[in-house]
Amino acid sequence: MKPLQQQAQDAAALEELGRASVQIVHDLKNQLNGLKLYATFLRKRIERAERPADELETVDKIIAGLERAAADTSALVRFGRPVELRRAAQTDLAELLHTAAGDSPAPDVQGGPFRGDFDRAGLAEAFGEITSAARGNNTGGAASITLRRDGAAGGASHAVIEWSGAPPAAGGGFDLFNSFAGRAGLRLALAGKIVRAHGGAVTHEADTVSVRLPLSE
Repeated sequence: MKPLQQQAQDAAALEELGRASVQIVHDLKNQLNGLKLYATFLRKRIERAERPADELETVDKIIAGLERAAADTSALVRFGRPVELRRAAQTDLAELLHTAAGDSPAPDVQGGPFRGDFDRAGLAEAFGEITSAARGNNTGGAASITLRRDGAAGGASHAVIEWSGAPPAAGGGFDLFNSFAGRAGLRLALAGKIVRAHGGAVTHEADTVSVRLPLSE
């Protein structure tokens, strides 16, 4: 077992490495945005010169790739920094879930109300990422979402949201919110961080993802 002093030194070194990594990624994002500007300028020149269609298609693919890379670096920078919440009183979780569900089957809302002091934009993003991951693994695209209330009489009440059809957790060895398997994994890790910043919890067991959030009375 490491001495406490060594553990503190290791933690400080990791924290410093994290800060440096965030700065490097931030600089990389700026470079990607600069490349996108040059590529956009080149696209306009090609359009005016009436060059062959395949040249325009190639530049479009370059721009799309730069946009994806910039979005991923933005997500990485956000994950490396503390979550800043912009809470709004009486935010309705049921409304956010209906938006996240889109054109797929609506969430099964059991009881209510489901209001609290939440960051509307942050949770909307988190719910959207979780819904996309759960339904992307469901061949019918119709993984179910349920929202219910949990809390003992006289105690604090919580909203419990469950998504079925997620990639199965293999004996605790695979967790959607800690896999970092590509860009989708990073966005799910960020979604979990947003939920926890609200004082909530997120778990992934078998083929079900559960989110628990405190409600206002």
